[in-house]
Amino acid sequence: MYKELEGGYMNYFVEGLQGSGKSTLVRRLSEKYPDHKAICEGDYSPVELAWCAYADKETYNGILEKYGSIRNEIVEKSFEEGDHMIICYTKIITDIPGFHKDLEKYEIYNGNLDFDSFKKTVLKRYRNWIGEKYIFECSVFQNIVENMILYLNMSDQQIIDFYREVKNALSGKNYQIMYIKTDDIASNIDVIRKERSDDNGNEMWFPLMLRYFDDSPFAKEKGISGPEALIEHFRHRQELEIRICKEVFEGSYTLLKSKDYSI
Repeated sequence: MYKELEGGYMNYFVEGLQGSGKSTLVRRLSEKYPDHKAICEGDYSPVELAWCAYADKETYNGILEKYGSIRNEIVEKSFEEGDHMIICYTKIITDIPGFHKDLEKYEIYNGNLDFDSFKKTVLKRYRNWIGEKYIFECSVFQNIVENMILYLNMSDQQIIDFYREVKNALSGKNYQIMYIKTDDIASNIDVIRKERSDDNGNEMWFPLMLRYFDDSPFAKEKGISGPEALIEHFRHRQELEIRICKEVFEGSYTLLKSKDYSI
């Protein structure tokens, strides 16, 4: 079933906007390649840190002390990498008030790190990744690009230059970026707004996404907010990510049409 390549097996990075069908593609690839490990947001990943706290060991010990009543649960969801600990905190179920909000501040996103520290962390993990038999969801573009646009106020060219360094960090590893392009962004967002609602029809995801966008330095600097501004941001992000594929990752990406492709 697999063709072993020099340096290991092929790996897949599934990318695209929210609602484009990434989770479905991850599932289909997992069915096609059952020996590959699928990594979704919030899981421990060798390359991505979304929905995970990234803390030095002194800070980590302080977290264990502060939340002693769930120490075992935290330890179970923690992974050591050099002088840092990664806590998959969104995988910890607890009714302790403020726990998840507290751990969120140790993520590398949302402007929590300056650009140099952010870049150093991201590139180091790409370089250190062994590079075989993985299917990753949202591990090249989504969270990294959102942070650089919305919180670090970086230009398109600065982001493209950053991805040239990402490509260098991935040198020697076999991978294919499977990018799902969405033609009707607004309609796709409407679908996931309904899907990610509770049993009473109360939206769970979209208000959080909208607040994340409205509160960003990017939106405040430009004086924009609301659903239409968010959709325009998604449109720009998709154009930029496809441009990065073409200009930086030529030969290492496949462009798919949302909900209209075959494997």
